[in-house]
Amino acid sequence: MEAHGLRRRDVLRSTGIAITAIVAGRTVIFGANSAWALAPTNLDPHTAETLVGVAYEMFPHEQLGIEYYAAVVASLDGESAHDQALRQLLTDGVAKLDSLHGMHWIDLSEGGRVAALKSIETTPFFTTMRTKTIAALYGNPVVYQMFDYGGPSVEFGGYIDRGFDDIGWLPKD
Repeated sequence: MEAHGLRRRDVLRSTGIAITAIVAGRTVIFGANSAWALAPTNLDPHTAETLVGVAYEMFPHEQLGIEYYAAVVASLDGESAHDQALRQLLTDGVAKLDSLHGMHWIDLSEGGRVAALKSIETTPFFTTMRTKTIAALYGNPVVYQMFDYGGPSVEFGGYIDRGFDDIGWLPKD
């Protein structure tokens, strides 16, 4: 799969996710398409970088830049500032991923990363990452517009009165 002209592996390894600088107590996360996001530094850089990769591998989308996955980690990072148990879960989860093949998870091949994730899919770490990624990624109004989702419609009377069948990506029968 390609994301902005790059293969998934390239996104994660060569030109992709790189936590490169600490600026005024915040980490700058640069993505493959030169986009960036600022995140508090409650998580160490390696953990944050790995979590961005985990979010991407769980829900890869060609049309999304890495900054949307970095926003997932920024959300987790903010929560972990007030929740020591969450911070420990994330840190331990990354350590477990790194220990599975005796090297950093982000340095594995795509197949190796996917196999490592499958091997821990019943763990609280995996469940937390899946749940938090779904909420932060697909709850982002910019992201759901990229999928032609018009957003919640409760305040507009529901989908019946707001084009419930206006989805452009479904085949017409």
